Amino acid sequence: MTITADDAPAAIESLRRRLRGAVALPGEPGYDLAVSWNRSVQMRPLAVVAVADSADVVEIVRVAAAHGCRVAVQCTGHGPVAFDGDDVLLIHTGRLDELHVDPSTRRARIGAGLVWEPVVAAAAQHRLAPLAGSAVSVGVVGFLTGAGVGPLVRTFGMSSDWVTGFEVVTGAGELRQVSPDRDPDLFWGLRGGKSTLGIVCAVEIELIQCAELFGGAVYFDGNDADAVLRSWAQWTTGLPEHANTSIALLQLPPLPGVPEPLAGRLTVAVRFASIEPAAVCEPLLAPIRGVAAPLLDTVTTIPYTAIGSIHADPPDPMPAKEETALLRQLPEPALDALLELAGPDSGSPQTIVELRLLGGAYARAAAHPSAFCHRDAHQNLTMIGVPGPTSAQRLAEHAGTVLDAMRPWATGGMLPNFTASADPEVLRRRYDEPTLTSLSTLGDRYDPSGVFRVGQVVRGF
Repeated sequence: MTITADDAPAAIESLRRRLRGAVALPGEPGYDLAVSWNRSVQMRPLAVVAVADSADVVEIVRVAAAHGCRVAVQCTGHGPVAFDGDDVLLIHTGRLDELHVDPSTRRARIGAGLVWEPVVAAAAQHRLAPLAGSAVSVGVVGFLTGAGVGPLVRTFGMSSDWVTGFEVVTGAGELRQVSPDRDPDLFWGLRGGKSTLGIVCAVEIELIQCAELFGGAVYFDGNDADAVLRSWAQWTTGLPEHANTSIALLQLPPLPGVPEPLAGRLTVAVRFASIEPAAVCEPLLAPIRGVAAPLLDTVTTIPYTAIGSIHADPPDPMPAKEETALLRQLPEPALDALLELAGPDSGSPQTIVELRLLGGAYARAAAHPSAFCHRDAHQNLTMIGVPGPTSAQRLAEHAGTVLDAMRPWATGGMLPNFTASADPEVLRRRYDEPTLTSLSTLGDRYDPSGVFRVGQVVRGF
């Protein structure tokens, strides 16, 4: 869809008259809000609108429908999809910073402009906690509309399973308060369907009672990767649900913030998180700690506010290329293949190759059904590289080789929040056929003008 030369100025002028927020065209202050956290993805909208409230979102959607525009949304840009659209209005939600924690009901209402860090801090004042992601710098709404796999996923399930309501603007320009009892079809689709069904302005979630964790990571030299990976795979087969873990082959550059023992070399990190006390977890973790001599061991009792330190994801914007796959099993041949392609002497260009253990509460159906449909997976494989002028193609080719090698043990699916893409074939890996059809049908119902047909949305299936 392309708007005419007359439509564009009319749409922008209409928005500037109606909104409390700010409208920025290319070259104007505020247009740089289109820059995403992932610097390798470029978005070039007609205009960027820093909305002030949900009423602004309503107006933008209505103006867009009237002038033949589409609408995209961004908070942090951790999962952006590239577009170059002279008909796209990009809503930036950063000013939607509402935050209210109710300790009596153990619930929180969170504006779409917030990342997890202030929510974690506010809940901690009441010894409560949200089921945040592994990086507390990620936007809350984007994480939850993509279902959300956090460091405690085996214990409490998907983070979206703990959502109790949404404030959302549909493609018809209607502001709706959505819950399991009010617009249950929207409630189903917003938990996993990303922005297919609307622009979320606020979300309400249930909090868990948790003030501290036993968590951190044990780092080993890359030369011990074979022993550590095989031991981890065997160890995870009998873990109780309170134990959450991932293992990552890391090649971290010597930059500020990277501990000296880990910089400029291949290392192996075994992450661990549990709500149980140290007395329960120490014996459980002992077999991993004893596999080889650790370079660094950060696993200890920590406040929940330090949950981001477990994975220690980089907080600052950077270019990143990600590929991912869900696995149904991890037998010895799969470990052999992964070590050959990403272990010592493999020449792997990937910065991170991670296996995250699933199962436990992740595998159980939520109290209210959602658009998330991959509960049968046992592990999630993620590869993240930093593309440069000469390395982007090599990163992609290597990731493709790894995915091909792991295909015999893959489910064929992928998590909605990983490897953002508008490619229909990628979307087919995120959802099963009934879910694709349902999301597409709901999209047509709640967005009859196709305002949201941009980015990672499910339409036309």
